Amino acid sequence: MKKPVNRSFAIGDIHGCFRTFKYLLFEKLKITRNDKIYCLGDYIDRGPDSKSVVDLILSLRENRYNIHTLRGNHEQMFMDSVRGFSDLVLWMSNGGESTLRSFNIISFDELSPHYQRFFKHTKYYIRKENVIFVHAGIDWSVKNPFKDKYSMLWRRELFNSEPTDGIRIIHGHTPISLNSIRRSLTSRYINIDNGCVYKYYEDLGHLVALDIAEGRLVAIENMD
Repeated sequence: MKKPVNRSFAIGDIHGCFRTFKYLLFEKLKITRNDKIYCLGDYIDRGPDSKSVVDLILSLRENRYNIHTLRGNHEQMFMDSVRGFSDLVLWMSNGGESTLRSFNIISFDELSPHYQRFFKHTKYYIRKENVIFVHAGIDWSVKNPFKDKYSMLWRRELFNSEPTDGIRIIHGHTPISLNSIRRSLTSRYINIDNGCVYKYYEDLGHLVALDIAEGRLVAIENMD
C-alpha cells in the first residue's frame, strides 16, 4: 500500500473571499486529512462572505482535517469592537461592515458561542521545527518577542532584526506583488499576502498558498 503523502501548506489573508478559498483548498491543493494547513489570519472583513470562510474552517475541523488558525489584526479588531466607540470606528473603517452583514448581526456579542470560540481560540503564532507561522511579524529585538502581541498582529517593518538558528517566518498582513512573494522565498521572512480582496488593484488580487516542504507557490485569482 502506498504511504500517504503528508504535506504542509500556509495560506495568506482570505478576507471573506469564500469561493476563492474553497477553490484553492479542494480544486488546486486537493487537500486530504493527511495535510497540515496553516491559515495566517484575516479571515474576515472587506470581502463578501466572511461567515462562509469561518464555516468552512469549522467544517474541516469537524471532519478531522488538520487546519490551524492564526489570529490576524482583523479578528482582533472584531473582538475589540465591543470595548468602546473608538474601537468600533477603527474596525468599521477597516471593512467591518461586510462582516456584520455576512453574519447578519450588529455586534460581536451577538455571535453564537461556537463562533466566538473560533475567534478567541486563534493563535498568535505557531512554531513547527524551524518555521514560525504568524500573521504580521515578530520583533526579535525585544526581550520576549512571543509576548509582543502587537508585532504579531500589526507589525509591517520586519527587518529591524533577524531570527536566529535558521528560523523562517511565514506571514501575511502586508499585500505585496506575486513577484515580491517569489523573491521572499529565499529570505528568512516569507510574505504570502497578495491582497486577495484587492482584485481591481494592479499586481494584487490572488489568494496564495505555500507548500512548505517544496517551497512551491499556488496563487488563485480572486473568484468572489
